[in-house]
Amino acid sequence: MTQTQPAALTEEQIRDILRAVDDRFDAQVAFTQDLVRFPSLREQEHTAQDFLFEAMRERGFAMDRWKIDIDDIRSHPGFGPVTVSYENAFNVVGTYRPETQAGRSLILNGHIDVVPTGPLDMWSRSPWDPAIVDGWMYGRGAADMKAGLAANLFAYDAVRAAGYRPAAPIYFQSVVEEECTGNGALAALLRGYQADAVIIPEPEENMLVRANVGVLWFKVRVRGRPSHTREMDSGFNAIDAAYAAMQALRKLEAQWNGQHRCHRHFEHLDHPINFNIGKIEGGDWPSTVPPWCEFDVRAAIYPGTTADEAREQIEACLREAAASDSRLGGTPPAITYTGFYAEGYVLEEGSDAEHTLRECHRRAFRSELQSFTTPGYLDARVFVIYGNMPTLVYGPKSLDIHGFDERVHLESVRLVTKTIALFIAQWCGIDTQAGRI
Repeated sequence: MTQTQPAALTEEQIRDILRAVDDRFDAQVAFTQDLVRFPSLREQEHTAQDFLFEAMRERGFAMDRWKIDIDDIRSHPGFGPVTVSYENAFNVVGTYRPETQAGRSLILNGHIDVVPTGPLDMWSRSPWDPAIVDGWMYGRGAADMKAGLAANLFAYDAVRAAGYRPAAPIYFQSVVEEECTGNGALAALLRGYQADAVIIPEPEENMLVRANVGVLWFKVRVRGRPSHTREMDSGFNAIDAAYAAMQALRKLEAQWNGQHRCHRHFEHLDHPINFNIGKIEGGDWPSTVPPWCEFDVRAAIYPGTTADEAREQIEACLREAAASDSRLGGTPPAITYTGFYAEGYVLEEGSDAEHTLRECHRRAFRSELQSFTTPGYLDARVFVIYGNMPTLVYGPKSLDIHGFDERVHLESVRLVTKTIALFIAQWCGIDTQAGRI
């Protein structure tokens, strides 16, 4: 990596690049719609990755596509436990390299995986039909985050179409597993991809993420003792016991939320720590006292708390509940870690990358860039904590991500693409003799 400071862009260069984004925006929207049509759910991401591989290859990038090998990343502290097959878990990276490097290198990262749709009859239309209504593009993954992946590519296209060639390497990354482990970004880091800065255009309401929580996924399993319902007193109801375990976790959640003023950038949030009970199953028969129940939890933790430290507190919470609440029958539930095992991060202020983003945002939006703290997970933690790279999570307006009728605001996407295009030109530097594409 290098830290050569490129010359500031001229007013003419800025106008050329902004105009090039506008000129190609219809093509960008159509490309994003094509990408949304791929149902890139977990374990099904490979066809969308093939599409992006070809899009990058057509731009002349050096291509790298590999299937994630769990053994390559399992021993890393940022690894998330895996409970599914990785047979279709491919990462794709396209690398642009200048003939002569003069500027600073850049990773443009995004994730291709999307969350499940839920009941299809609760959508206004198919989640894989990227309709445009009143300036919004609908569809699962349209906002989170296929519009961002497309913006990365079309921002580069705008710089080239304006007649300029970036003067430093750019790594265009499309990774899997962001919605469940973060192992895709981790695998890319451990494959050797490093740069002077990273941009991840997640749907962040045209703002920069200053800090975000870490996340643990785990399954809690409670055992009961079955009996016929006519003799319920002789049985032990595992579903009732599961609710006791949930109540214990809610107390821990409240305890952690009560500490928010002790954590930088979280002082103003009343409820930054969320424990979500995302799934529950139990029992075998309506007329049998249920012998088992299990539920899945997504628990947030503050930056600076390791996953191991949070795990100790969670397990201690459930042990104490088993000893004090008769509904748990004196036996602590079994806990299995099933995905995210991730620490949160803080983006420290004052980096050259953030300063550059602020200037580029101001030129694109004609307003000042705002920053905020999010109680959600972001792959930026991989690059910040383990790669020591300034990582800017910054992207367009959205509605109902992870919900029904997910959508992204297209004018916001246009302006974010302009910001990224200007960032490429300013951060990486430009060769003005490159010619247009």
